[in-house]
Amino acid sequence: MKKAFILFFVAIFSGFAQNTTNTVSLNVKIANRFSDTITISSGRTFKQKVGINKKGEFQATFEAVKDGGLYRLNDGNEGTTMFLKNGYDLTLTLDTKDFDETIVYKGKGAIENNYLAQKALSDEKFEMELESLFDADEATFKEALARKKANDVKMIDGKGLDETLVNMLRPSFDQEEKFLLDYYKQKVAAKKMEGVVSPSFDYENHKGGKTKLEDLRGKYVYIDVWATWCGPCIAEIPHLKKVEEKYHGKNIEFVSISVDTEKDYEKWKKMVVSKELGGIQLFADKNWTSDFIKAYGINAIPRFILIGPDGKVIKADAPRPSSSLLVELLDSLVK
Repeated sequence: MKKAFILFFVAIFSGFAQNTTNTVSLNVKIANRFSDTITISSGRTFKQKVGINKKGEFQATFEAVKDGGLYRLNDGNEGTTMFLKNGYDLTLTLDTKDFDETIVYKGKGAIENNYLAQKALSDEKFEMELESLFDADEATFKEALARKKANDVKMIDGKGLDETLVNMLRPSFDQEEKFLLDYYKQKVAAKKMEGVVSPSFDYENHKGGKTKLEDLRGKYVYIDVWATWCGPCIAEIPHLKKVEEKYHGKNIEFVSISVDTEKDYEKWKKMVVSKELGGIQLFADKNWTSDFIKAYGINAIPRFILIGPDGKVIKADAPRPSSSLLVELLDSLVK
């Protein structure tokens, strides 16, 4: 879910207007860095890569949003959200061993950015409660969301945060509440499918011909619904490869179904080769409107599904390859 929170948060703010620019200065020291290059970005309009020295230090100066805007700083697959405004002069220190927990800002703009670091931790704590909340009734889930929103409001009221940031945040709390409630309803709908025979598919196979779900009867089937344009989907690929390797030769098939549109058909074919994707690679016949996709109510990706040897759904919304819960689940089933 953490990725879902990040995607929601970035999506909400990426549309804020960027006005006359000025200079922002960032001095960063990262202990146990993941890579030699740090990426700073803001939606689709700004992206800057900065080299980091052997001590884990770098300095960046760039044109930023005059009235203030949100940016992402990424070291490898880890990252943090920052609020940057003209004239800000910030020092950031962190340790990737405890990424979010060790973030500390000093200098002009520190109050706003330390708040964002604390919000990330607060969201992460709530995420840990979500799995159990998904098993609760809707009234209980809504009560939990109301408590979260009240806490979010408390964290910004009277704290002296920049007005532009506060004006961005307030409407996002309502939108986040709706986002999570919709996610809950999706989970509930998925759970109702468990224990019944799965809807089928009959899709083009990258290796030639077509493959239908019934061809895999007698084996467990772990399905990854993805697309070439989906960043979180691509991020799961290395983890999926490791899971495939762990269960190689066992009674399970790994199936990836692309919901790319026809215009990206060649891109799909090339990516399967360039990224050396394993398992069974399929291309959905009508992308998002394919019968299989609609039957599972899939409106966001990546989405993972686990089907049993008897063709019945075990998990209509299965753990991701990057989650330890997937291996725990498969270890209990696959021999």
